[in-house]
Amino acid sequence: MIKPNLYSNVMKTFKLSCNLLPLCLAALSLFSCEKEKNNETLTGYVNPYIGTGGHGHVFMGANVPFGLVQLGPTSIPQSWDWTSGYHISDTTVIGFSHLHLSGTGIGDLSDISFMPVVGEVNLNRGTEQDPSSGMWSYFSRKNEAVKPGYYKTLLDRYGIGVELTATQRVGFHKYSFPKSQDASVIIDLENGTCWDRPVEGYIVQENDTVVSGYRLSSGWAKDQRIFFSAVFSKPIKKFIVSEANTRLEKTELKAEKTYGIAFFDTDEQEKIYVKVALSPVSIENAKRNMQAELPHWDFERTIAEANKAWEEELAKIKIETNDQSVKNIFYTALYHSMVAPSVFCDVNGDYRGADGKTYENANFVNYTTFSLWDTYRAAHPLMTIIHPEKMADVVNTMLHIYQQQGKVPVWHLMGCETDCMVGNPGIPVLADAILKGFGGFDKPAVYEAMKQSSMLDERGLKFLKEFGYIPYDKEPEGLSKCMEYAIADWSVAQVAQSMGKTEDYEYFNKRSKSYRRYFDKESGFVRGVSADGAFRARFNPFESVHRENDYTEGNAWQYTWLVPHDVFGLVDLFGGTDKLIQKLDSLFIAEGDLGKDASPDISGLIGQYAHGNEPSHHIIYLYPYLNQPWKTAQKAREILYNLYFDQPDGLSGNEDVGQMSAWYILSAMGLYQVEPAGGKYIFGSPIVDKATIKVGAGKTFTIEALNNSKENIYIQSVKLNGKVYDKYYIDFKDIQQGGKLEFVMGKEAKLYYKEVTR
Repeated sequence: MIKPNLYSNVMKTFKLSCNLLPLCLAALSLFSCEKEKNNETLTGYVNPYIGTGGHGHVFMGANVPFGLVQLGPTSIPQSWDWTSGYHISDTTVIGFSHLHLSGTGIGDLSDISFMPVVGEVNLNRGTEQDPSSGMWSYFSRKNEAVKPGYYKTLLDRYGIGVELTATQRVGFHKYSFPKSQDASVIIDLENGTCWDRPVEGYIVQENDTVVSGYRLSSGWAKDQRIFFSAVFSKPIKKFIVSEANTRLEKTELKAEKTYGIAFFDTDEQEKIYVKVALSPVSIENAKRNMQAELPHWDFERTIAEANKAWEEELAKIKIETNDQSVKNIFYTALYHSMVAPSVFCDVNGDYRGADGKTYENANFVNYTTFSLWDTYRAAHPLMTIIHPEKMADVVNTMLHIYQQQGKVPVWHLMGCETDCMVGNPGIPVLADAILKGFGGFDKPAVYEAMKQSSMLDERGLKFLKEFGYIPYDKEPEGLSKCMEYAIADWSVAQVAQSMGKTEDYEYFNKRSKSYRRYFDKESGFVRGVSADGAFRARFNPFESVHRENDYTEGNAWQYTWLVPHDVFGLVDLFGGTDKLIQKLDSLFIAEGDLGKDASPDISGLIGQYAHGNEPSHHIIYLYPYLNQPWKTAQKAREILYNLYFDQPDGLSGNEDVGQMSAWYILSAMGLYQVEPAGGKYIFGSPIVDKATIKVGAGKTFTIEALNNSKENIYIQSVKLNGKVYDKYYIDFKDIQQGGKLEFVMGKEAKLYYKEVTR
């Protein structure tokens, strides 16, 4: 993702990290002990701290798979490493918000925040330099506990214990107060992230236990709207509203900076529960959601049901390995892969569309949070395998977004198009669903959505149609945009061919080769080209100028390989397989200065291969096309063991809404989909000994690696359903119908399949 260069807190973060390291390790030790007690459950292997350090940006808190509600703490800092609202280096909390992002490089959400306090407090966000500057509190890692569907901490300033759990659309809070005649719960409709500003907040006390309202805001999602209704387990002694820090003796307020304060008398360790239901449509629908999902007050039952929901989803892949850390990383990755896309509709089917209108009683589940530039590469191909039951809903969501905004989603958030990142990344997802044979949607309408979205004049497409490529002097980052469009165009072409649309196929297939215009045979790199056909004069293959360059979050070393749809076309440009291999080998050893303006996303470097950012993710899987699969095995093992860890700083880049995790999941099983649509999964080097995958319709697909070890990294032979298999990939249809894929592993680097001759 595009990340602002906000580094004012870097040194402070480093110091905090050092000071808190012993507490972090203690917390992780407690987590490990709990996991050992629950080692019969897959949720026991999940370590939600992975990715909360470094630049992982993952969500921390309580949620259920693909739920609208992500309920967790939000901290004071608002710089880049706090886009999810939480970072392991920091122990401040200003409230417990019901919406968060996970692994993004831009911040938003942290909406509808609740904060239990004791005494009169300043409602400002506050600063760490002055504890009285806001309502925030420190907490200690030793009092923090987290597992799928549950979060717990203690607010040091107030002596209040906080426990959280959730359903899909309802957050459930449990507060343990000290004895006080001045206890309160603050409902904060002002504070989100620094990328998000409140436009209008509304709050009203409906009776002595119910408070409802909404928050309208503008940020990454330009027109975000979220409605809520909260029910307290204890009658409210007094309720007032506050406009910013000005308290008003009334029970209803509509303002830009809106707060509500519910006062209580409490006994020592008295428990007050709050249920908060959300809706993208209305307060009344929020109430319906609560009645449908959480009509009771049994907190422990809700924790158990959330855990069960996670257990059922995690059980879609059961792995066997003697390496405990692999198991922890794998199931945490699987957990992180199911934070989004998030449900964005009510229990009655109502949802807010991309055009701002309310659509009632939809016959599909509407979703949001589509980080498509990241997730089309591995997260969605993983979803087609283990969540086939969701594919029709995902496609229908994207189809309706097209109908409402005039194009398929690019980066969709809370019903809003952010237009973040480049290309048409929604198209490969739609094409993949069609080519893999999924149903439950209008196939001709989806094709039309893909085609028309490819023929717009926005975001450089006008120049692509005019010049056959996107000139650097006509459009910023034109090279990256064009190369991503080429991937989408290839996807459209494959669907057109499958539907017998020959003219469309020929047009889009030709356009999918537009990347070739950037290839400079003399240097062996893709380079920016002007409108008059000349290469950009100033050229450094290592340099990456953030947002003012030919390359989006990358350099020439990384973008030269962004041709997953036409590997053999790339071979031709290089003048043969041997020359391409020579250049590809050099990628992993090349050393050079990215430049002071390079995006921080270019991380997880092995030479110039950048695993922390998505354009590199397919690169190691090019070797099998070139009859050197052992190099894929070597690099896959290196990345799996050296760039993923069972610790807070366990990711080499942003989680990116499941993409980093999906790469690990697929690669750990020995598979990766390189071509953007159609389901051709390339073999790598499995690090798990066995994976049993539920692929839907009561079927399972098993992958077993015999003689597998850290030394035996090379595939020696392959069998599919007991028969010798001589390909370097497996088709989706073979996975989907169930069966068994068997790898025999060994120390010898060898060609285990029939040589590829084109």
